[in-house]
Amino acid sequence: MAHELEFAHFSFGTQVRKSPYSDAALRWGAKGFSVYNHMYIPRDFGDPEQNFWNLINHATLADVSVERQVEITGPDAAKFTQYICSRDLSKCEVGQCKYLLITDQEGGIINDPILLKLAEDHFWLSIADSDVLLWARGVAVNAGMDVHLSEPDVSPLQLQGPKSRDILRACFGEEPTKLKYFRFMEYDWHGVPLIISRTGWSSELGYEIYLRDGSAGGRLWEYLLDIGYSMGLRPGHTSGIRRIEAGMLSYHADMTLANNPFELNLDRLVDVDMEADFIGKEALARIKEKGVKQRLVGLEIEGVPFVGTNDFFWPVMKDGAQVGTVTSAVYSPRLEKNIALCMLSIEHTDIGTELIVDKLGETRGGVVVPIPFFDPKKKLPAAN
Repeated sequence: MAHELEFAHFSFGTQVRKSPYSDAALRWGAKGFSVYNHMYIPRDFGDPEQNFWNLINHATLADVSVERQVEITGPDAAKFTQYICSRDLSKCEVGQCKYLLITDQEGGIINDPILLKLAEDHFWLSIADSDVLLWARGVAVNAGMDVHLSEPDVSPLQLQGPKSRDILRACFGEEPTKLKYFRFMEYDWHGVPLIISRTGWSSELGYEIYLRDGSAGGRLWEYLLDIGYSMGLRPGHTSGIRRIEAGMLSYHADMTLANNPFELNLDRLVDVDMEADFIGKEALARIKEKGVKQRLVGLEIEGVPFVGTNDFFWPVMKDGAQVGTVTSAVYSPRLEKNIALCMLSIEHTDIGTELIVDKLGETRGGVVVPIPFFDPKKKLPAAN
């Protein structure tokens, strides 16, 4: 009862949903929540730098049930899924995950979900923070395809970090630890259905555990921490430090509907030459041919370490004129540098370009650098 009363301190009413793990997260030290996909997400378990070290040295367990699933089923499920996604899915196998983009008719990015192919006629889109189900249902009205779209009772947890494989083995046996990068399997946990995938929003070795029965949320959270705690597992949240180091993009921060994939260096997720049609194909072909006027780059910013991540979009200046905007910034204790993602006018994107960052009236020098800032070949999450 105590934790139910405590959650009232974070509540905005019934229009924002608790997750199946919210009460357990409070019991394990969650101190603050944000709202994502109309649901609470734990964002504070204490010192964010300690959360970062827990993640990169040991393992963290994070409630990411805000990654809601858009379920697509029916005879035309595969055709419809391709129609709303810009990446070629013709070779995607059952049991495989794909990072992809959903674009509108002008090539703007609606979402950047992870696709899970459960069967030839059964797909999940594990979405970022936008109303994909509403978009997909709107598309389906006039698409002339036989599909059913819904949000199932599915709530993911992230088990991430170098010790995640050993913890997963201790909790669920050897079989899930054999998963290759961006593959998944179905798993029966004492009668509770799970899907375990070799994915995660950390750029570390890690797994996502998709609970398919929300009533078992508290039990699953406690089970993982009871077994994993002595192995180094700690409750935590997705690390802003680690994701910026990795150049991982956050919807509404680094990308919005106003951005196209080519501005974000996501060309690999767009196939305008494939046979299948998709929404935005013609617009993206034009943009690809014409080129872009701005591009996302990395910045190293001088001065004392930032405290936390930026709460505002900072102007970036050159010769007294604004030429870009810092979208995400943080101090990396591992790199001992202030690092940032920045949307910058194309003529200033060369590596080594020196700029001025206006941090709410405080000016600092910055220089364009390659992204990712760390582990550019993603050897850590892909390691066998």
